[in-house]
Amino acid sequence: MQPEEAIRMLGRTPGVLRNLLEGLPGSQVTADEGPDTWSPFDVVGHLIHGERTDWIPRMHRILEHGESEPFVPFDRFAMFRESAGKTTDDLLGEFETLRARNLDELASAGLTLGDLERRGLHPELGTVTLGQLLATWVVHDLSHLAQIARILAKQHMEAVGPWMDYLPILASRPGRDGARKGRDT
Repeated sequence: MQPEEAIRMLGRTPGVLRNLLEGLPGSQVTADEGPDTWSPFDVVGHLIHGERTDWIPRMHRILEHGESEPFVPFDRFAMFRESAGKTTDDLLGEFETLRARNLDELASAGLTLGDLERRGLHPELGTVTLGQLLATWVVHDLSHLAQIARILAKQHMEAVGPWMDYLPILASRPGRDGARKGRDT
């Protein structure tokens, strides 16, 4: 994945989140899929934590240290304490600001094809490339957007009646993206 493609995709996420979540009642934004799953509110908090501590810091770690220093482990649950007392609008605004800053930093890095092949050390996965990190950032966003759409859809499961058989989003089950256990990205 080229940096320009990643920037185009990643730049869309804040607007999609705002369009999906802004103005919804709190009960819809805080609904989840059961024990040990995340709500849309939790997901936005998780994305914010990633903007602060994951993608760009790991890019710098690869560019500055290669495989000699592993990435700092990512706290997949930091959002539970960091989002406390905030509103959905607070989180959406914070995410928009952080994402814009990170995309500016990514664009100004002037990454080359050679840079995308540079390697870093993930604490669980081992050797990864900068290109893989960028692709994962994009797919991570898309995965969480799908998760939010699934949670919002499932709130209307009973209301659709017999059409449920035609709506596969209602049959899907949460995977690692919403579980409180699982691997670091």
